[in-house]
Amino acid sequence: MDPTRTFQFLGLTFNVGNMISGVIVAAIVFVFVFVCSRHLQIKPKGKQNLLEYMIDFTNGIVKSTMPSGSTRDYGLWVFTLFYFILVSNLLGLFLHIEVGGIVYVKSPTADPVVAMTFALMSLLIAQYSSVMKLGYKGHFETYMQPISFLLPVNLMEELTNFLTLGIRVYGNIFAGELLAGLIAKLAFSNGIVTLAVSAPLELLWQGFSVFIGCIQAYVFVTLSCVYVSQKLSIEE
Repeated sequence: MDPTRTFQFLGLTFNVGNMISGVIVAAIVFVFVFVCSRHLQIKPKGKQNLLEYMIDFTNGIVKSTMPSGSTRDYGLWVFTLFYFILVSNLLGLFLHIEVGGIVYVKSPTADPVVAMTFALMSLLIAQYSSVMKLGYKGHFETYMQPISFLLPVNLMEELTNFLTLGIRVYGNIFAGELLAGLIAKLAFSNGIVTLAVSAPLELLWQGFSVFIGCIQAYVFVTLSCVYVSQKLSIEE
């Protein structure tokens, strides 16, 4: 992993690079949505059309994975989650700031702590949704279905869902940035010859990494919706 600067506060360790990168991602998403949502019209055009397409896209994920009517309750969450993770996946490809060997700006999801935090948030929302629908007793009883001795297996399934959801996006984004960095170092290792060979490779890999970043954002959000849907669709 890239060297980063950290500090302690109230017994917790904070990563400066993750904090700065997260603020940049939040600012990009907020400014983009803010600009596109100004001067809304009955007949949308231009940037309003783009924003409505973005909303329709994430609403489509909700409608295809969750019970009917869930868009009202989960549409905003899915919209925010998808575009925040999307920008987080792509940020390091276009903006990588390193000062004195310390990385201050990169893709936030290239850090396992950030990726696993997103996974934990999604699964906590799934648990909360189940409790709100079934109550605490009913929620706990779902872990003993179809038969009670499967309780350990069902609990282990929750753990594996958490791990795979976070590790999947982290592994892909981290590997993409790592290989891009190695190709960039190779480009300047032996003069014009390696530069000529590495430049097209870097462009190809950057394009492929953009594709992977988009796919991973889609997969992460889709699986998050599926986990919530499973809690909302428990058979009585």
